[in-house]
Order: sequence, then C-alpha cells, then structure tokens
Amino acid sequence: MSLYGIVTNLRFQDGLDILFLTIVVYYLTLWFWGTKAFKALVGLLALGLIYTATRSWGLFLTTWVFEILWQVLVILIIILFQTEIRQVLERVNPLQMLGLRSDEGAANWVPDLVQALMALARKRIGALIIIERLDWVEEWITGGVSIEGEPGPELVMSIFQKESPLHDGAMLIRKGKVNRVSCYLPLSSAEDLPTQWGTRHRAALGLSENCDARVLVVSEERGEISLARNGEMVPIENVDHLSRAIHEAFQRPGPERRSWSKKVKQYLTNRWKLKLGILALVSVFWLLLAGQQNFEATLVVPVETRNLPSNLEVESPLDASVRIKVRGLRKDASTLDRRNVNVELDLSSARVGTRIYRLGRDHIALPDDRINIVDIEPSQLEYKFKAKP
Repeated sequence: MSLYGIVTNLRFQDGLDILFLTIVVYYLTLWFWGTKAFKALVGLLALGLIYTATRSWGLFLTTWVFEILWQVLVILIIILFQTEIRQVLERVNPLQMLGLRSDEGAANWVPDLVQALMALARKRIGALIIIERLDWVEEWITGGVSIEGEPGPELVMSIFQKESPLHDGAMLIRKGKVNRVSCYLPLSSAEDLPTQWGTRHRAALGLSENCDARVLVVSEERGEISLARNGEMVPIENVDHLSRAIHEAFQRPGPERRSWSKKVKQYLTNRWKLKLGILALVSVFWLLLAGQQNFEATLVVPVETRNLPSNLEVESPLDASVRIKVRGLRKDASTLDRRNVNVELDLSSARVGTRIYRLGRDHIALPDDRINIVDIEPSQLEYKFKAKP
C-alpha cells in the first residue's frame, strides 16, 4: 500500500471524514468514561487494531474469524450495555441540541431539593450540586459514581453527610434526576476571589466559567447557600430566592454572551491532549483502511502518437489530450498521475486528410491491471494530416 500516494491525494471529503469521526469518538469517550461500557470499548479498540493488521497482512483465516466474531460482539454489546447506549442516544437527540428541552416535571422535585439544601445549610454540612442545562458537563467534570434517584432530602442528606464515602465532590442533577455523585470540577483560575471561599466555591465558579450549568454551593463554615452562574457567584438570600434560581435553571437560556471566536478557542484548547490523541488514532485507522476503499480518480493525460508515415505530418490537433476516469482500490488508484499513465495512438494507417480514431482500453497503459477505466473523454479524436512539403 502506498501511504504516500494516499496522503498526497487527500480530498476535502477525507478531511471531513476524519474530523467527524474524531468528534464522535471524543464525545463517546467522555460519555462512557468511568462506566463499565468504557472498558468494553477499549477491548473492542484492541480487537479492531488486531483485525486491521491481519487484514492488511493478508491473513485470510484470522480475518474470516474476526468478521464472524464482530457480528456476535455487536449483539452482546447491545444486550449488556443497553442502559449506556440508551443514554448516549438521548444525548444526541436533535431536539435537545436545538435547545428544545422541557422543564416539565421540575416543579415536582424543586421543593424537595430546596428543602434539602436549607436543611444542609442549617446543619452546616457542605455540599456542591450541579444542575445541568443545555451544555453537557461531561467535558469538564471527572470521576464520579453513577446513581439514579430523586433529588429529595433523604438522598441529598445521606450523600453529603461527612460519614458518607460519597460526600466529597459534587452531585450532578440531569433532567430532574440525580445522575452522578462524587464528581470533581475544574477550579477557577481567577486570582481576585474572596479569601473566605474554599475549594467548593472555586470549583463551582470554575465549572460555570466553562458551560451554562448552574452550581449550588452550601458553605460548611458559614451555613450559607450560593449559586454560581456564568462565572459569577450569587448569594442566595432566602427560600423563595433559592426556588426561583432552581426554576430559572430549567428555562430556555437567552442569547449566548460569549463570541464565536471565544467559544471556538475554548473548544480547541479544552482537553487538547485527549482531542489530539483521538485525532491521531482516528487518522492512523483511516490510513490503514483507506487503501481498501473504492476510489475514483480523474486524470488529464496527453496523447502520444507513434508510427506516423514519414511523408505525413499532423496538421491538428498538435497537443491532444484526454480525460480519463478510473476506479479501483485507493491504494492503486490514488497513485496514478501523468507519469505512470500513458495514452498511445497508432497512426500507421494515416492518409492525407481527416481521419477519426476511437479510443479504448487498449490505447491506455496503466501501471496496475486491477484498475478499471470508467470513462474516456473524448471517446474519439479527429486528426487532420497533410503531406510534408
């Protein structure tokens, strides 16, 4: 396989193909990180590398076994990880991407969450609670234990009790349900923060600087409740204020304050090592498999003439050329150029005047017989000959 030929003939579609798959793999990594399904994905990646290598080396029996094994593995994955797969499909719901999220049902659990937060503040038990909005927070949080339940006083109090092994970190509320606990957030890098703020406040502020999530903080030292939003920390004054703040978190947000340039810069620089690694991995896979892809190439090749009678000369055309469309495996077709493709025309039958020559496969010399000629344009050439003076 000529990797050089493949790389030097990259098309816009190829770059888009690699970029799209990189984005898909990146978000799948974020969504499955820390779950049982992630270990299975790593195992599938290893099997994929082995399968690609055996296919490239022409190991027929091993390749055949892997092709059968893949069919069984797909069914097993769907059965074993149906919960994780359902969650991923929910996350790529186009209605959610367009911001069409519903806050229906929020009124059912908001009073319970308000009651739990007020109880934590009275008992001076520290807590950190994330309310997810439009932006998926997996890109900025790490760790955590998956859990599902109503954000009521019993669950919230039991998790943030100091004796609980899950009290350290943040609780994530998604669609009115507790989705994960003991999550770790990025700390704010701001230097002018109040000295009385601890790690919880800095973590809440750090997450709100990167996405549109709302983060509620209960101070263990002062028994106060604060809300982090859009990089600002707002103190909660009373129960009504807290209830309004939680309800507001589920309202459709207004226009984004950040400019497109800032959002693009933030997207490119955030977790850039992981993104670069996935891009490199996808690119390697693409290069390994690209050689087996059906590929079409179009070349413009000059026509070379031979065996012209010595008493004649060509009047027109003096520099004829044809456009050839070929199809074959990319490893073969992508290496074609004017240096290794020749179009030859035998003019031994030429006479004074006009003569038409039809072009076919036998007039074109290709470096590989596995390449098929799809089209020749023009399919015939009209030559005019005249006698030499």
